[in-house]
Amino acid sequence: RDRKKLIDTMQDAPETVIVAMDEASLYLQATPMAVWGPRGQPLVMRCEPSRTKTSFYGALNLKTGQVLAQEVAQMTAATTASYLESLLSRYPEVPLLLLWDRAPWHRGEQIREVLAANPRLEIVTFPTAAPDLNPQEHVWKATRRAVSHNHTQRRLPNLAKRFAAHLTNTTFQSSFLERYGWNLVCPIST
Repeated sequence: RDRKKLIDTMQDAPETVIVAMDEASLYLQATPMAVWGPRGQPLVMRCEPSRTKTSFYGALNLKTGQVLAQEVAQMTAATTASYLESLLSRYPEVPLLLLWDRAPWHRGEQIREVLAANPRLEIVTFPTAAPDLNPQEHVWKATRRAVSHNHTQRRLPNLAKRFAAHLTNTTFQSSFLERYGWNLVCPIST
């Protein structure tokens, strides 16, 4: 059903922008990762005892590899609606197909209001418990590897700033469209 929705959308509006969206939390606690070091000298990592966190929304444009990232204090329907408005303003006047999961903050009155006010925004949901299907999950993994594994930051705002900069300044290639047969639709949309 969702594949048919995508194909219908692409045929009706070939200029459609397809994005995969997800959310992630960032903690000051560094996550260890294998690194090279001098033999016989153990790696010493500073441990942050608090679970203070910040969260990010991110949407990967599946054609360009660009990410629209936004830092938020918490993930709610209201912050999701605000992020959707940012996404719509980033891609004005073109149809937008959004692929996302079934998170609880993707539902609610605020989300329904944004969808009703923006008929050019179509939503396709990923299957339950299938995070590996979402290309934005792979963006989080690459960004964590580059920024938050084995880090030495002492302040969460500094770490969050580096995390956001990496998301904004990096192009993330995705084979999602080709891998799942959407490449049949891509020539229509170019």
